[in-house]
Formats: sequence, C-alpha cells, structure tokens
Amino acid sequence: MAGLLVGKVAVVTGGSSGIGRAAVLALARAGARVAVASRRTAESEETVRLAMEAGGEARFIRTDVTRREEVEALMERTVEAWGRLDCAFNNAGITGEMARTADCTEENWDRTLAANLTSVWFSMKYEIRQMLKQGGGGVIVNNASVAGLVGMRGGPAYSASKGGVIQLTRTAALEYAKIGIRVNAVCPGYIETPLLEPYSSTNPELEGFIRRIQPMGRLGTAEEVAGAVVWLCSDAASFVTGHPLVIDGGMLAQ
Repeated sequence: MAGLLVGKVAVVTGGSSGIGRAAVLALARAGARVAVASRRTAESEETVRLAMEAGGEARFIRTDVTRREEVEALMERTVEAWGRLDCAFNNAGITGEMARTADCTEENWDRTLAANLTSVWFSMKYEIRQMLKQGGGGVIVNNASVAGLVGMRGGPAYSASKGGVIQLTRTAALEYAKIGIRVNAVCPGYIETPLLEPYSSTNPELEGFIRRIQPMGRLGTAEEVAGAVVWLCSDAASFVTGHPLVIDGGMLAQ
C-alpha cells in the first residue's frame, strides 16, 4: 500500500500498541504524516521510532481521549505541525470488566462508555470541524467491533459502546457525505493484541475457543486490521461511507 496516502496528515488515537500501533506504521508506510495520540508516553514514543525507521513521519501528542479539551488540543497541535488534517483512525478503547448485564457495575458502565464511545464522539467532533474549515473532504475511520453487531455474553457495556460507535459512524456519514467527508468503521473479531492478553492469561481455554468460532481457525492480526484502515482512508475507497467493515475471519458468516 506504499504511496496510497502520500502528503496526507493523519491522527491515530490509542497509537501506543496493538491495532493502533499497527495502523500508525501502515499509514506512515503509505506516505501519511501521523500524529500518535495516547496517554502512554514510552510506548507511544516507541511507535514513533518504529514509524520513522520505516521511512515515515510521526510525532507523539499525549492525549486522554476521555477529556474533551485534550482531544481539541490534539487536533490543534496536529494542524500546527502539518497544516491540515486529512484522515483519522479513532481507535482508543478498553474492554472493561466482564460481567453479565445484571452484574455490570455502574462504574464499569460509565468508564467503558467514556473510553469507547464518548471519546469517539469527542474525536469526530473536532476532526469534522477541522475538515470543514479546510473546505470539506477527509476520512474518519472508527474502531468498533463485531460485538457492536451481535450480542456478547458478559460484555453489556462493551457491546453497547461498540454498537454506539457503529451508529455514530452511520449518522455522521449521512450528515457529511455531500461535502466529501467519509466516515466508516472497522469491526474486528478476535485479534491478537495486548488487549486480549489479560483474558487469555486468566482463561487458558479462551484461545482455543476463539480459534473454533472464527472459521479461518486463527486469531486475526493487528496488521490485517491496519491494512483495512489504510484502504478506507485512501481514494481506493472513495465511494465507501457509512460502512461497518467486518474483519473477523468469517465468524459472522456462520
């Protein structure tokens, strides 16, 4: 995908590891200049180093995406650095605590929706405003989940937050289609990332279960999700908007 995004400026939230880091590297290899947003300084600086080593251009902007003013500052600093904003991958999020609906705590509900849904709204709010200032045009990709499309036992807050991301994506896509701002989502299945590790360590049977329910018989990789993000951000996907792109090894096809 080298050259697909030459001259473009991108923001990736949650770019310190996992899918976010893979997306930063893929966007940089495609020619974009990338702002890496995260609360984790050391890990994010490592992401920047890897992007630079790959021949790209990136910089770290420390951001807590659950705080509106920090998200606004992220967009301002990105534009100060590179003059514009062309694409964004709103990726930051958490799984929250696993518990059935009646046992989900209010604290877990609030924290999960703040990290996964409100943060995406904050990001889109200021990304779209900047794209409008530039006269329209631009691409936003939100990281949702297959859990936003089907039920997920034991994850009411997570499922609700990701379903909300998909509906927010569709709504914004309709609102801004005529001025050339495309808004899509990726919906990964079970992907081999640090986010999955705590559950694998506490439940040794989890990986075997995942391999059984994903017909391709394996976990997905962060790089496979990142490849979809680059494509959606590129002109190759110029007629795609409002779409939740499922990346799940065939799980939802069953």
